[in-house]
Amino acid sequence: MQFRLDLQISAAEGALVRVLGMIERRGFTASSVQAQRQADGSWQLQMEVSGQRPGHTLALQLGKIYDCLAVNVSPLAAECAA
Repeated sequence: MQFRLDLQISAAEGALVRVLGMIERRGFTASSVQAQRQADGSWQLQMEVSGQRPGHTLALQLGKIYDCLAVNVSPLAAECAA
């Protein structure tokens, strides 16, 4: 299954490493990552990930990371058509 993650994380040292580590530890693989700095200093990330587990479980785990301010997960278009 493939998902798109839209994340907002704080600009704290190590925040991106914690997010990427959580994604890998939960059995997902990131295939693309885009990041944009926001006016408030936080980072807006858009990632494509794949894995065998449901995307909502990953979103719940990512939401527990202190530096993760917002999480939204949605299936990629190819998954919606299947």
